[in-house]
Amino acid sequence: MSNYPLAYKLSWLPRLLRPSLAGDRSGFAAPAATLLDPQPTRKVRLAFVGDISAVANRDAPDWDPAITTLLSSADLVIGNCESPIVERARAVIGTRLGTHHAMSEHFLADALAAAGIARDRLVLSLANNHVLDQGIAGFDETLAALNRLGIRTIGTVAGGPVQRHAAGPLTIGFAAFTLWRNTDGAPFEERISMHAAEWPSDAVSGIDLTCAVPHWDWEFRHFPRPATRALARRLADHGVRLIAGHHAHVVQPIERVGDSVIAYGLGDFLGTALARLPWPARIGSIFVVDVSVDPATRGAIAAYKMHFFMRLPDKGYERLMPVEALDGRLKRRVGARLEAIFPTSGN
Repeated sequence: MSNYPLAYKLSWLPRLLRPSLAGDRSGFAAPAATLLDPQPTRKVRLAFVGDISAVANRDAPDWDPAITTLLSSADLVIGNCESPIVERARAVIGTRLGTHHAMSEHFLADALAAAGIARDRLVLSLANNHVLDQGIAGFDETLAALNRLGIRTIGTVAGGPVQRHAAGPLTIGFAAFTLWRNTDGAPFEERISMHAAEWPSDAVSGIDLTCAVPHWDWEFRHFPRPATRALARRLADHGVRLIAGHHAHVVQPIERVGDSVIAYGLGDFLGTALARLPWPARIGSIFVVDVSVDPATRGAIAAYKMHFFMRLPDKGYERLMPVEALDGRLKRRVGARLEAIFPTSGN
């Protein structure tokens, strides 16, 4: 049984049909900022992408070259694996209806290759509400598939609360967790991290930058709830300097809390909710963060920028293009929506 509150369940469909701009808009920063002056001479680039699923795609998407160039420039790409990776769906009816997610190993491999993401530079979080959609056997199959593909994972109980991965010469500590689950507590919490800001000090010793990858907040809302912002502050107080969130399926703003940078929601990277969605839920983002390697500022965030793109449906698959490449009425509508969320974005 899921742990969603009743108010959330009742509001899910209306917000799906019409993603909301309601909420507290105070305190959010611009989507791009230079934080160190002067800039370090050596940097490592992290690129965070949103939720990944094959729900809206029969075949690998078509990517604009500007997006593949951006992704191939990263030393490490981090995303959320929103679907179990299985060759045969076990929850057959739910998978057909779209309530249960599934994607094949072949689809994921093709999508990554088309996107210009090298598998050895990819880290995927499994800490999300859909990870047991195909049962425990589907979870085990997912781990095996990612291992075959050479893709690193975060967000599992077996990996510990903070999992270390190299990005160039830096060691990044990833604390990935989900607040939500779609199934009973015991089998889920035995496998997937659901704890935030709870780890011993030795878990982050020797780490250059601690980064949280939370699956939080409520879906289809552009502005995070007060409880989500309070949790972000707890993480910042716990030494987390970079937070890249998931689950909302729409883009959400950036906030600065002291030295910490929080991107509350990146939207979908590959469509996860339904094959047909209103246009605001088709806006995604790639959150690019440059981290200093210089001795005096090692591990400090040198710069960050949110790069926005649009997922356009096209006969069973999606085409992804930068919002700047849109035209006509759609470009004006997307620009107005982004201006409401990121007032100084310039889009």
